[in-house]
Amino acid sequence: MDLPVIDLAPYLSVGGDGSKVTSELGELCREVSRILREMGALLVKDPRCTVEDNDRLINMMEKYFESPPEFKRLQERPKFHFQVGVTPEGIEIPKSMANEEMQAKIKAMPKESQPSIPKGPDCKWRYMWRSGPQTSKARFRVQELNAEPVIPEGFPEWKETMDSVAYKWLFAIEVVAEMAAIGFGLPKDAFTSIMKQAPHYLAPTGSDLRRYGQEGSVSAGYHYDLNFLTIHGRSSFPGLNIWLNNGQKVEVEVPVGYLLLQTGKQMEWLTAGECQAGMHEVIVTKRTTEAIKQASAQNRSLWRVSSTFFSHIASEAELKPLGHFAESPLASKYPPMCAGEYVERELAFQRE
Repeated sequence: MDLPVIDLAPYLSVGGDGSKVTSELGELCREVSRILREMGALLVKDPRCTVEDNDRLINMMEKYFESPPEFKRLQERPKFHFQVGVTPEGIEIPKSMANEEMQAKIKAMPKESQPSIPKGPDCKWRYMWRSGPQTSKARFRVQELNAEPVIPEGFPEWKETMDSVAYKWLFAIEVVAEMAAIGFGLPKDAFTSIMKQAPHYLAPTGSDLRRYGQEGSVSAGYHYDLNFLTIHGRSSFPGLNIWLNNGQKVEVEVPVGYLLLQTGKQMEWLTAGECQAGMHEVIVTKRTTEAIKQASAQNRSLWRVSSTFFSHIASEAELKPLGHFAESPLASKYPPMCAGEYVERELAFQRE
């Protein structure tokens, strides 16, 4: 995987003080914005985000996903459209399955770059864990975007583990957001100021490779994320493919100690399309089947657990092209709207 790597330590060393950004750090910030614009994905190393954090999350979620389905369904919250608690397999509908425009674009891709077209809903489970303080405003406070988190019984370490990873990863995203803003010539807090009290989610997924371990099985169909920036942490099995903005398909293996960030639709909106929302899928590849054989021989869990984090723009904030992006010829494609309304539109598609 040939993705750029950004070490956040130099920026962190100035304490996020924009007035102390040297010419060298300014160049690093411009590099972050260039990568997000041209590629839509980058690897970051944040000294605050440890390997142990990711491992602890993966181990806990393996234990959870291995629990009986009837236990897991106790954490199901369909009345909140599965935006908190567990989402069982067979619920999430990938956009590539139902969107004719997306299917036409897929057919126009070179054969080697095409994603797998799913034949049904995703076969993965997902757990949505909200991170950070809720908005104090009434419009979205009691809706699914800001519902209270759900804690399964028998997991005393659950809240501390989820919160620890979620907060550290949110901090990493905020640093990247600041660096990107500086690199784009915007105020340092252009993005982070509208992320406050947003419904950020740590959302690990689980796919049962005993049942869905055949090569070509689709755990998560080809799609973009509706949020601002997504973190793909290290997973317990291979299978994540991402697409760069040039159309290149990349089979991802997140290195130990690193985080993979990919642009979401809200970032696309705020930059008037200059940073396109990144596409990705999770499927069983040849590398996955080899890893399944090895895990079986070692009597390890055969649940593929991913560690994913969705950062958002605040529900009450206005989603619109920022600063000079408002002058873009493409700005009219991204009309101002409340971020919460935009998310509800996207969620409505998944519920159809």
